[in-house]
Amino acid sequence: MVNPVDIEILTDCIKILSVSPSFISMKDFTQHGRTDCLLHSISVSYYSLAAAGWLPFIWDKKSLVKGALLHDFFLYDWHTKDRSHRFHGFTHPSAALTNAQKEWRLNEKEADIIRTHMFPLIPAVPQYREGLLVCLVDKFCSAVEILRLRPNIQVKAIYLYTIDKQS
Repeated sequence: MVNPVDIEILTDCIKILSVSPSFISMKDFTQHGRTDCLLHSISVSYYSLAAAGWLPFIWDKKSLVKGALLHDFFLYDWHTKDRSHRFHGFTHPSAALTNAQKEWRLNEKEADIIRTHMFPLIPAVPQYREGLLVCLVDKFCSAVEILRLRPNIQVKAIYLYTIDKQS
């Protein structure tokens, strides 16, 4: 469970990012199973906040959330048969970082989260605890999605609200 203050951090960040049609377009790309990239990214952000609440560290929660929301901002369907997608697991962090930097100013932690979230598949080691946490939570969320388990009710509500605001 994520506390109301942290939910506000998450929803405020989504409001800022949702101004971009590219951010909302993440709903058009399948990530794992039947889960799209936008829902996946909201899930990773939500569970990163939940985990941060359990751990005895001081967190930069705004950077944690923004980095988690943009960690898969690669903007293509990697399931499409295309030679350029063959090494998606290795290349999409840099594509996501490039795309995010075109639209928003990122601080060092946010860029680190995006660049390193596929560690240890890629040799980019997270430099901040926020990056390590998102890296671990991303693996958890991916496994849940591959197993086709339903998203948390609160995560689904945030996702639906985000999409509805664009209609």
